This record gives sequence, C-alpha cells and structure tokens, in this order.
Amino acid sequence: MRVLQVSAELYPLLKTGGLADVAGALPGALDQAGADVRLLLPGFPALRESLVKECAVAPLALPWGEGRAALLRGQLAGLGDATVYLLDAPGLFERPGNPYADEAGVPYADNHRRFALLGLAAARLAEGIDASWLPQLVHAHDWHAALACAHLAASRARLRSRARSVYTVHNLAYQGLFPAPLFCELGLPPDQYAMDGLEFYGQVSFMKAGLHFADAITTVSPSYAREIQTPEQGCGLDGLLRHRAGDLHGILNGVDYAVWSPAHDRSIAQAYSLDRPEGKADCKAALQRDCGLAVKPDALLFGVVSRLTEQKGLPLVLQALPDLLDAGGQLVVLGSGDARLDQAFAEAAARHPGQVARRTGMDEGLAHRIYAGSDVVLVPSRFEPCGLTQLYGLSYGTLPLVHRVGGLADTVVDCTVEDLAAGLATGFVFDAFTVETYRRALRRAFVLWSRPEDWAGVRRTAMQQHFGWDDAARRYVEVYRGVLCG
Repeated sequence: MRVLQVSAELYPLLKTGGLADVAGALPGALDQAGADVRLLLPGFPALRESLVKECAVAPLALPWGEGRAALLRGQLAGLGDATVYLLDAPGLFERPGNPYADEAGVPYADNHRRFALLGLAAARLAEGIDASWLPQLVHAHDWHAALACAHLAASRARLRSRARSVYTVHNLAYQGLFPAPLFCELGLPPDQYAMDGLEFYGQVSFMKAGLHFADAITTVSPSYAREIQTPEQGCGLDGLLRHRAGDLHGILNGVDYAVWSPAHDRSIAQAYSLDRPEGKADCKAALQRDCGLAVKPDALLFGVVSRLTEQKGLPLVLQALPDLLDAGGQLVVLGSGDARLDQAFAEAAARHPGQVARRTGMDEGLAHRIYAGSDVVLVPSRFEPCGLTQLYGLSYGTLPLVHRVGGLADTVVDCTVEDLAAGLATGFVFDAFTVETYRRALRRAFVLWSRPEDWAGVRRTAMQQHFGWDDAARRYVEVYRGVLCG
C-alpha cells in the first residue's frame, strides 16, 4: 500500500517535541512492515537546506491569492533514501523562531494559512499531481496536518481522488483554533464550516477537522484513547470522539533504539548495557560535573527533560523540591516554556548550588546525557498522551517516576511489594494528581535507593522492556488495511 505521512516536524532535522521523533521513526518501521511510504513536510529552512536529489513536482495555487508555493520531491541528506515531498513556500516558512511561533514565543498570525496549505498539498498529491506516485492513503499527524483530511474529503466528493485518510492525535490539548472569519482562506468548501465539520464554539478547529473527516483516528496510547472520550480530558471534543469510538485506535508510540540506546549512544560519557551496566556510574559523574552538581555517587539524581508547562506536572516538582533536597537528592532540569516555571527553577538552582541545575532550551545531546546520567526521570504529567521520556528512561535504566495517566500508565509498573517480588516493577507510579501522592512516590524512590540490590534488579527489569516501532507499525498497517478495505 502507498502511504503519505504528513507532519510539521521530523527528527533529527526539526524537533520541538515527541512529534518529530514519531515522524522520524514511523516511516522506516512501516517500510519494514511492507508499506510504500513517503513524507510530506513544510519547507522550513532546516528541511529545505537538507533536500537533495531535488526536482520540482508542480506549483500550488494559494487559496488566499497572493504569494507562491510549489511541491518539491527529493531526499533529506543523512536520512537514507526515503522519498520526501517538501512544500516550498518561502513567504510562509522561512522565518526565525520555532515552526509555530516567533523568537518571542508569539504564534505566527498566519498559522492558519501555513498549515492549511500543508493539508491542501496532501490532497493534491492524492489527486495525482505527481504522475510518478499516487498515495492510496494519507496519514496526517496532529493539528498542523489535520486539514489534509478535510481537503481529501472534499476531493473525494468532487470525484478527484479515491484516497482515504488516517488522523493521529498526538495531544488533544493543542487544537489549532482560529477565528471563524479566517475559514474563507483555507480553500475548503463553505459547507465544511458547520457543527459536522470545522466549527467549534464559533471558531475554526483544525483538530476537529481531522477527527470529523478522517476515515480512522489513532492516538498514541490505549489509555489516552479511552481518556479523551471523557469530559475531563476530551477538551470539548469528547462527544465527537465517543461518536467515533468505533474508528478510534490507541497505538502506543515506539522507541527508535538505534538512537535511544545506551549501548550505542555517542552523546554520553560511557556506553553501557544490560549486561555491562558499569558505565552508567561514569555517565552520572560526568553529568554532575557538567551541570555543576556535587559529584556524589550516593546522591539520588533526578532528571527532567520537558517543556516547562503546567501539563507536565512541574508545579508538583517545585512544591516537593524541599523533600527531594532534604533527603539528599539532586535535580537537573532541561527545558523551556512557561516563564513562571522557568524562573522558579532558575531561582531553585541559585538557592541550591550543587544540588539543583537548570539548563534552558532543547539540547538533544544534553537530553541524552541526562537520561544516561540520572537515576530517576520525572514525568509527573497531569495528562500525557503517550510520553516518550519514560520510554527513554527505561532504555537507559533510569527509573521513571510518573503519574498514572495515558501512556505513562501503559508503560511503567510501580514498585509495589507484589510487583517487586514478581520482578515486574520498572519505576514509581502515583495515582491522584496531588503533591502528597507525588511526595509518597518520591519517598518510595529514596527507600528503594537505600536497597542497592533491589534497585539494581528494578533497573535490569526496566532495561529489558522493549517498545520498538515494529509492533506499532504492524498495528498501523492493520488500521490502514481496515480503512482501504472498508
């Protein structure tokens, strides 16, 4: 089957979060599972500069009139021989900042145009704009690509395409909402601005377009698929998701172990593995030195690699920080985001030199070193569609401390007496999203740390877990076949 994957990011060339990791790993796994996969990406500078074996496919007319855009075909340097399509529109994509906002963090005012054009380009490919390759199915990722499903539905209604669509929700909380008057710039039929369409409480919702028009919907863990059908986590779309429950599939994200394995990681101080774990101590000492922490092998070192947002549960980390420090623990934080959280961690690092370190931004190499050098990775998210951080922690023998929600609940087994005895425990899990339950999980971590043999056993179990993309790819192929044969 011929599958077009549509995403706004791609690891390692352009990454702001887990979406890039998925977009970078899933196509190769699908190829191994027997699918013929190509990618469609926006022409952001990091991607445009990496395009090789480039050829022009066709120009694209812009729904709002002025400007120019074209589809290019080629390969991305250093990423193998996979074929990619790049949406070349310099006026839309060649800008400072990240893909969605300027250097001050303010979302670009024309984001509706930028990502509507991405969806339109996907539909044009499904209509045969490239005579050399015609996708049978378009797989759109998150709100940035959601209009591909709406444009494709319009193409089918006009008998211009027979391709079907699958839409993956990576995080329902980020919906791509825009004022209703901007609908006229999206290039969609007027009747799609309706309750059974893009209209969402008087606004345009890109996310709702994907949920309504896709032939099948997936999300990135089984638990999250259930949770988003509830008012608590449905973000106002739970009714639509319950209506489409028969088309909704929870498929757990995978890990690219060619990238995220301490046995092969060139970013870390010393390679180590399940059979030869000694190098982890070297990684810990190196991380402590590099981050200005006291080099103490017996200090329980906690790591955070995250966007600094309330969703990630970081207020709990700050509230319980005295407990962590009083018990002799250390904390290193990598990330940026909410200014108040950023400032709070900066102040904590200033007050507790040698025990708390803070690094800003998204430093991929440092992220690897934190996973390798920490003893515990903190992921106390209020909600978490899948989470890759805890999966990376398991691979590196860095025990996750998580809130029992979404993909965190699906992948981490708490250190209860029963699961320790059965050899199943892989981390620390708390249920209610409160500072007290989080504190109890912290205490359990320190108790286990005081029992080195038990800690080593849980670490071995953690490193034995496998969440490869091969399993996820098989599930996606099953969904694709169901859509194409339905």
